[in-house]
Amino acid sequence: MSYDVLIFLHVIGACVLLGTGAGIAFFMVVSNRSRDPRLIAHVAGIVVLADTVFTATAAGLQPITGYLLAKEVGWPIFEGWVAVSLLLYVFVGLFWLPVVWMQIRMRNVARQARDTGAALPAAYDRLYRWWFAFGFPAFTAVLAIVWLMLNKPDI
Repeated sequence: MSYDVLIFLHVIGACVLLGTGAGIAFFMVVSNRSRDPRLIAHVAGIVVLADTVFTATAAGLQPITGYLLAKEVGWPIFEGWVAVSLLLYVFVGLFWLPVVWMQIRMRNVARQARDTGAALPAAYDRLYRWWFAFGFPAFTAVLAIVWLMLNKPDI
């Protein structure tokens, strides 16, 4: 595969990860502020779907396009900025996987509250706080990876 195709696919993947992450966070935060279980259940359902369709797909393809790109250009995989990017990628995954589980749980708790006409329980609020806290290091690491890809510093 040519360099131009690989770099295009890799950049699109990075855009999808960054954009979907930001969009998901925005919609979850805004819907949570309403405290309306119907709205939260609906939005969380879309968030889970978006994470499955977009984030998971891009996250699965990024290492493949990154490896092929590094091979094409001759960048060593386990050295320098590429190695740091890979470590950050694993770091992001360690936060993202629990976040996905939390989003599914928050969706289910909100659906139950919606279906029973109850308010959101304290369990939802705990999940939301953990979800919110896990988002910061993961999103910051994605930004750092994009910076590394653009600047390719000597490390």
